[in-house]
Amino acid sequence: MPAIQSILYQHRPKNIALVVLSILFLPLDSLIFILALLSDFLVPSSSHGRREAANFDPSFTPKTVLVTGVGMSKGLALARSFYEAGHNVIGADFDRNASGRVSKAISLFYTLKKPSAKSGSTAYIEGLLEVVLTNKVDLWVSCSGVASAVEDGEAKEIVEARTSCKAIQFDVSTTQTLHEKDSFIARTKQLGLNVPDTHTIMTAVAAEKALREAPANRKYIMKPVGMDDASRGDLSLLPKATEQDTARHLSGLRISEKSPWILQQFIEGREYCTHSVVIKGRVRAFVACPSAELLMHYEPLAPDSKLSQAMLKFTQRYASAGGEGFTGHLSFDFMVEQKQVDALSKGQQHEEPVMYPIECNPRAHTADVLFNGMSGLTNAYLSVLDDLPPSKTVDSSKVDDGSMVLPERNNRYYWVGHDLVELIIIPMLSLLFFQPDASIAKVSQGMMTFVDHLLHWQDGTFERWDPAPWWWLYHVYWPMQFVNALKTGKRWSRINVSTTKVFEC
Repeated sequence: MPAIQSILYQHRPKNIALVVLSILFLPLDSLIFILALLSDFLVPSSSHGRREAANFDPSFTPKTVLVTGVGMSKGLALARSFYEAGHNVIGADFDRNASGRVSKAISLFYTLKKPSAKSGSTAYIEGLLEVVLTNKVDLWVSCSGVASAVEDGEAKEIVEARTSCKAIQFDVSTTQTLHEKDSFIARTKQLGLNVPDTHTIMTAVAAEKALREAPANRKYIMKPVGMDDASRGDLSLLPKATEQDTARHLSGLRISEKSPWILQQFIEGREYCTHSVVIKGRVRAFVACPSAELLMHYEPLAPDSKLSQAMLKFTQRYASAGGEGFTGHLSFDFMVEQKQVDALSKGQQHEEPVMYPIECNPRAHTADVLFNGMSGLTNAYLSVLDDLPPSKTVDSSKVDDGSMVLPERNNRYYWVGHDLVELIIIPMLSLLFFQPDASIAKVSQGMMTFVDHLLHWQDGTFERWDPAPWWWLYHVYWPMQFVNALKTGKRWSRINVSTTKVFEC
């Protein structure tokens, strides 16, 4: 009998299986879609009330807001927030089939040219500029993905230079510094903040030398400085048992001056991430949550917890150092040693926790869904249009000055399509095909977790008053991606339902 991997993880079977899964759930999901529309018609959600209240307020002036990246949950969530607040929202994305195009929150949708190494960013920036000028956009909120981070910085500089539109986006220099892992660590050290032992590596020989000179018993991992989906999941600990094994592993990595890597101290513990909105050097919205290499479940840390406060102070330090021109989305990934996590959970740690920043994402993070339904969020963004005095150095002992948006509720988010496959289908097939790690207990645990999420968590795409993007995502967007993969032979190892990122292999 074939192993489950031969069915689920080979190119053609897995794409066909996921298309079939979409077809099988089409009747049920269509019924849910219709019932959501009907229930919202009979009992309007609070979203309608917030929008109507804003429009009836004589002092309210609606703005035209452009949100890019509305095919991703983070972009869609922000588009909905601005719509609920009474503003006119225009959506844009690189994919013409993006789920956000069918959202009730979006009045107009544009498809933008995706930047590439071959074609450059000119067409993308020209298209974005045309949308801004044609629609007299007041505010551009950039929620594009990792592949266009630097190009968004270029676009910000051009848009703000040629129009009156303001952008929630860092400039080119800042984006490049924070986006690249090696320059981010260097900048963090320059600010006097704690960092893990990190080396920029351009040859395998240099990596071997750094490992030989490292403190005894310290372990490291290798990560590419740039984007490399095929290598991203390899977190092998170095050095290995023998120098020969280490050399063999390093020789298999594509290390060069054009494709440098970093050798970074391995911290055994728990990973956390943050998402913040920074306006003119001030943190205006902030949330921290537990993280993972592929994060698909979002649950915020309590804002008054020691970890959340320490991560906020770290973010404030960065924002304040950036000065008046520092505006954009700012997200960090941290590692905290397990012994500290355990002590904090028991209330036994009284000093500030020691955190190791390992990466920075100078762009919107999917954790922004944790702000859903919070009216103050859009005001935080729109404050970029105000003539505020230059930011002052942040008092690190002061967590919130009263103008910051923090999560008020215990919002918890998941994506039903991801959980259905990971928690139900794969465990059941593993048991069916007698896989060594399969068990009835794992199947039962997966089912219980799935039901708990279904009943007590919120889907990151579904909204009762706006169910079309959720239906479109699973029955138009993803099936088209899988069919296209079958046609082109494009191979992938994982997908992120929330960001629509496909990890090629």
